[in-house]
Amino acid sequence: MSRKAELIKEMLEMQKKFSADERAGKFNAEDYYIGEGKPYRERYQELASEVREIASKEANFWK
Repeated sequence: MSRKAELIKEMLEMQKKFSADERAGKFNAEDYYIGEGKPYRERYQELASEVREIASKEANFWK
């Protein structure tokens, strides 16, 4: 599996867990931005940035 595919897989798993936690009422919007959800949000942003970098290189796109 390519690095990009691994990152996307992790992102999808994170989204699935986030949606389940949100439906279960495990946190609110404030928690997401400044509480327990902050590490989740930061990790997701890291993954998204890396995927964007890989995709840009694959497409030979200069940002």
